[in-house]
Amino acid sequence: MSTEYGADQIQILEGLEAVRKRPGMYIGSTSIRGLHHLVYEIVDNAVDEALAGFCDVIDVKIQEDNSITVIDNGRGIPVGINHKAGIPAVEVVFTILHAGGKFGGGGYKVSGGLHGVGASVVNALSEWLEVTIYHEGKVYRQRYERGKTIYKLKVIGDCDPEKTGTMVSFLPDKEIFEETIFDFDTLKQRFREMAFLTKGLKIRLTDERGEKELVKEFHYEGGIKEFVTYLNRSKEALYPEIIYCEGMKDGVAVEVAMQHNDSYNETTYGFVNNITTPEGGTHVVGFRNALTKTFNDYAKKNKLLKENEKLAGEDIREGLTAIISVKIEEPQFEGQTKQKLGNSEARGAVDAVVSRTLEIFLEQNPSVAKTIVEKSVLAQRARDAARKARDLTRRKSALEGLSLPGKLADCTDKDPKNCEIYIVEGDSAGGSAKTARSRATQAILPLRGKILNVEKARLDRIYGNAEIKAMITAFGTGIHEDFDISKLRYHKIIIMTDADVDGAHIATLMLTFLYRFMPELIKQGYVYLAQPPLYKIEKNKKIWYAYDDKELDNILTEIGRDGNNKIQRYKGLGEMDADQLWETTMDPERRVLLRVTMDDETSSELDLTFTTLMGDKVEPRREFIEENALKVKNLDI
Repeated sequence: MSTEYGADQIQILEGLEAVRKRPGMYIGSTSIRGLHHLVYEIVDNAVDEALAGFCDVIDVKIQEDNSITVIDNGRGIPVGINHKAGIPAVEVVFTILHAGGKFGGGGYKVSGGLHGVGASVVNALSEWLEVTIYHEGKVYRQRYERGKTIYKLKVIGDCDPEKTGTMVSFLPDKEIFEETIFDFDTLKQRFREMAFLTKGLKIRLTDERGEKELVKEFHYEGGIKEFVTYLNRSKEALYPEIIYCEGMKDGVAVEVAMQHNDSYNETTYGFVNNITTPEGGTHVVGFRNALTKTFNDYAKKNKLLKENEKLAGEDIREGLTAIISVKIEEPQFEGQTKQKLGNSEARGAVDAVVSRTLEIFLEQNPSVAKTIVEKSVLAQRARDAARKARDLTRRKSALEGLSLPGKLADCTDKDPKNCEIYIVEGDSAGGSAKTARSRATQAILPLRGKILNVEKARLDRIYGNAEIKAMITAFGTGIHEDFDISKLRYHKIIIMTDADVDGAHIATLMLTFLYRFMPELIKQGYVYLAQPPLYKIEKNKKIWYAYDDKELDNILTEIGRDGNNKIQRYKGLGEMDADQLWETTMDPERRVLLRVTMDDETSSELDLTFTTLMGDKVEPRREFIEENALKVKNLDI
């Protein structure tokens, strides 16, 4: 069969057809994540109006039919004719790619979003979209379906001449998205962050789908200072003040808020024009330089350090929560995923603003300065002890070849793509798993009891913990600055714990360790949770397994509810023999695995969740449990 390939085979996709043909290029994916991106794009446009000083309230509604309505009280998208395109400006915004007020022309000084493709992309990927504009006493409306204009912009009524703004309603296209049901919590987390980053802006999220309307309102006059307080609420702050730096240099507006707490982890988030930069960039580098230099200068001048002693940046940042927010006219992002700021002027601007403000703050607050320096010195000692322990491990490895932990039952295949490792709690379950496994591709690492809670421990203790050392050695990647994903020995790391409260706790301890020390394993999709069955049902020598109460109910309905049914509720993996464990939990053909994922866009919430669940403070944990109790399934009482 010959396939012709000539000049006429080159497709020209008109207007928004390109977006419908390749949606992933414009919104990242057509998964649930891409779906939520549609909302962010429309809301980002309203936030740009707030950044420009014209909007202070944004209303976002999830309607009963799962459509979205976004209302702002900004200036309203211009309704006049755009002479270059020959159609109203609002139609240009919604039907032409790379059109908007963000490309020079003085519409906006700074803006977030997908750099101007937002509104038209949302239109292209919606079954229908309606835009209503309030402008000079008139109400204008236009409707589109799958990106095509259904009628010309028309006046549908009058309004108070003082009233201005834009209302956009849209229904995501089922032909495009794998799922079209919006998640209230995902939107809530994103809008909370947006409100923190835009001082004084009120964002109201309403969900009209349930019997009872759900409403969350976010409004922070303190801006990013309140953001730091929020992130530190599950920790004990070392001093009451939030250190706040604000200034402008080389056309870059800089805002930084920070405060140390009693934890051992650094929590620093960078934002450019309200968009998160998970991979950091020049603004974060400038911040870290300023911090290291200013603290060392102060400590030296005030004789808080010995003669030749110097604090490393990571020691000063132990237990630090910081938000770095810069506004820049033309942000340049590096890398494939555009998650790292590249503008060199941002580095100098943040460095200058933070150095100046921090210097004054430390001079005026000597007791706070002393507290931070003392914590940094302790961190430095712990890091030295951890390095010695690590070097010792490295030397041993070099002498003995790759010394894998003694209790690891490794697999024979050496290609990481084919290999998986089961992290199993307890020796009895470990024994069953070793017997059950496929020796070629499945490795088993049994752990004794509960591993160390890394949320409450410094590096030296973590390196001294036998169970954690066993995991680090088995995975092969190293941790922290030594981490190298190319050395990963298994492409599936499967946490297999009992289906009870204790098992859930052990799984959470392991996930906390991976999140804090090897987050890339989670980001790249290598971490899984095994799903052992909760019930075994036996009837007339036939066996069924149920993984939750609903499945048990379905099986009993199917086979009949009578006295011949033998139902066993598994309390732990140790109750299963090797054959049952293989059949239900380890056989790649039949098992159920849950992949653990993390989203950079809500990483501040994820961080807070780990601190709340695994930190020292009881009150935030109690509040979290009360708020989320109704969502829990399969909890043993």
